[in-house]
Amino acid sequence: MSNSESMQTVAVLALNPAVDISYEIPQLLADQKVRATKTYYHPGGNGINVARSLRELEVPVRCCSVLGGKGGELFLRLLGDSLGDGHRYVEVDGETRINVTLQQKQPPSQYEVDSGGPEISDSLLDQITSCFLENTANSFAVLTGSTPPGVPESTYAELTEEISDLGGKVILDAHGKVLENGLEAKPYLLRINRYVLEMLIKQSLESIEAVAHAARNIQTKHATEFVCISLGREGAVLVDRHNSYHCPAPRVRVKSTVGSGDAMLAGMVTALLKQQEAKEMLRFGIMCGSATASYPGTCLFKRNELETMDFDVELNQLDI
Repeated sequence: MSNSESMQTVAVLALNPAVDISYEIPQLLADQKVRATKTYYHPGGNGINVARSLRELEVPVRCCSVLGGKGGELFLRLLGDSLGDGHRYVEVDGETRINVTLQQKQPPSQYEVDSGGPEISDSLLDQITSCFLENTANSFAVLTGSTPPGVPESTYAELTEEISDLGGKVILDAHGKVLENGLEAKPYLLRINRYVLEMLIKQSLESIEAVAHAARNIQTKHATEFVCISLGREGAVLVDRHNSYHCPAPRVRVKSTVGSGDAMLAGMVTALLKQQEAKEMLRFGIMCGSATASYPGTCLFKRNELETMDFDVELNQLDI
């Protein structure tokens, strides 16, 4: 029996997929046309990136998404068979969004522009969430990414409660009111970045220890099993009921950070499925995220490189 055959299917909800277009440019100048030196097209959106990463790690996936218009057609062409028969979608009036990333060479900078996405009706939302809930009993369910127009800010919270009642465990990655509401429903694992955390608690966090203390407060208050805060080049902090850990990011030549957090999340979910300890869960997530950052556009890591790349990933126990 292969690893994928012995694993439970992970359900992923992708309410707002996107066509990701990435341009490499010399420099962005106001009121001046700039010609891209390279252009990349990828299927994107947080949920899709998580699903693609899980599939690369040989984890069975059921991803449910919403697609529409010519943008949706382009998205499907770009996605190809990368999710196999693990992708289901419903059609919506309007256009699947197109997101743009600019990778500036000098000075090195990354600019991102995200679209809002098509309007989702109540009936269509019921249709896609029903598809999603079919595979959430007694397994992991990923709720991640922005919610498009028409989707109530309480949706992730309501789904978390339903999934918990079915015996599933919710992995939440959100921001703003959607995050605040979702936390009240007590997800199993929360993954956000430092900026989202600072916006949530309305406080600047200057040190790794300050981040860990803030994560501990969330974990305790909301009875969440794991809270992971990604820190970009500084790696990530993971807090569970027993301890807290910091794993610095390995040195890689960063080409694009788009999708890195999603790849990290997929790595942690894979470790959870394998019943690995928190330390290994964080370490493997960091490896997946860092490997993704070494690729341009929204190109994700490759499974075989995780075994061959010489990542020096050291983990520190914080005792917070």
